[in-house]
Amino acid sequence: MDIRERLESLNIVRSDPEIMSGALVFVGTRVPLQTFFDYLEGDDGLTEFLEDFPHLQASALRVLEAIAKVMLKRDREIGVYSAG
Repeated sequence: MDIRERLESLNIVRSDPEIMSGALVFVGTRVPLQTFFDYLEGDDGLTEFLEDFPHLQASALRVLEAIAKVMLKRDREIGVYSAG
């Protein structure tokens, strides 16, 4: 399962052609997931995102958790954490 599928299955984000032209947005909002990633790339990152979108605090943390879990699972499958 890739990250997008995981986020959609957890009902964190969704895509609807009638909302923001089908961009992936946080459920119940018009805030694109890309906006979240853009903030993370900026100097103030997560802190600034949460200040600007405080209603998305739980969703933002769920995105980070889901991404981490997908990455950890993938890394385990390819043996990144094995001794040797």
